[in-house]
Amino acid sequence: MNIGFIADDSKKKLMQNFCIAYRGILNKHSLYATGTTGRLIEEATTLTVNKFLEGSLGGAQQFASQIENNSMDLVFYFRDPNEVSPTNTRRVQTVLHLCDIYSIPLATNLATAELLIRSLDSGDLEWREAYRS
Repeated sequence: MNIGFIADDSKKKLMQNFCIAYRGILNKHSLYATGTTGRLIEEATTLTVNKFLEGSLGGAQQFASQIENNSMDLVFYFRDPNEVSPTNTRRVQTVLHLCDIYSIPLATNLATAELLIRSLDSGDLEWREAYRS
């Protein structure tokens, strides 16, 4: 499955720790991330991550394009709900909107991320393969 990662600056360490904890599951899948998040995941886990540009330099748009093309099966977007900026708000809304349109499971916090990663491991998300076809 194609799994995407985005993390706001204040959540990047949390994303690294999440990926360290679940690297055994994640290494069975194709991973994609915005630039800095992808680099930090690779450094912390030795997982291979296909990296887009940094989020603010167009990576968020590249990521959204993958969602629009129905090429993502699962998205982990660790966002800071207290970060208020027009750019961040627009980026968040775009990802949320597209995941809703294409029925892509999306976790925006650690609790939901852990539920989804365990579902991925147990095969509960295999329906995405048929949905994507």
